[in-house]
Amino acid sequence: MKKILLFTLLFILAFVGVYYAASLNTNFNATRSCKKFAIRISDKDELNKLNSFAAQAKIFAAENSYNTGFCFLLDMSLPGGQNRFFVYDLDRDSILNAGLVAHGSCNTRFLEKAAFSNQPGCGCSAKGKYKVGYRYNGRFGIAYKLYGLDKSNSNAFDRNIVLHSYYLVPEKEVKPFPICNSLGCAMVSDGFIKQLALKIDASQQPILLWIFE
Repeated sequence: MKKILLFTLLFILAFVGVYYAASLNTNFNATRSCKKFAIRISDKDELNKLNSFAAQAKIFAAENSYNTGFCFLLDMSLPGGQNRFFVYDLDRDSILNAGLVAHGSCNTRFLEKAAFSNQPGCGCSAKGKYKVGYRYNGRFGIAYKLYGLDKSNSNAFDRNIVLHSYYLVPEKEVKPFPICNSLGCAMVSDGFIKQLALKIDASQQPILLWIFE
């Protein structure tokens, strides 16, 4: 009788051990997957799009002595209430962080979908690659000058287009609701600018910011 009980107990312990090991393996795989993509994007088309722009950004960064470790990708084709400012890890092909970013109103009362222009005084966002310039304390706190690197955004510096925060930009996604507009600046939340500042200020090389749709 004791042998039967001992055998049963050993069987139960063995079964629990196998189940626990399988559970650990599943959790490990999930963790490894999350580390590969710190920010998970369920839309495969969007992920492929970001990866494509990131591949081009990596080449540009290497050829122009920019930071080749990470860049900022802003997909303005996404709704305003959805995260569309991505901190992309160029070494690991993964998304380190993401946040909301407002687009320009084009001098209208409210513009739900982004429109683009490079004309001085237009109040619109401008597509293209930007160099993240020097930091300063602006009207809304931490801000960074942006230098347009393409014909589509060549007037950015003269237009005072900058990366800055604004208290009305939410810290988390609010989709399907929209968020406020800027006057063409890449305008993020107060919390997100602080996260971005940690990476920008620590960088030894210029950082590439790319606005596209």
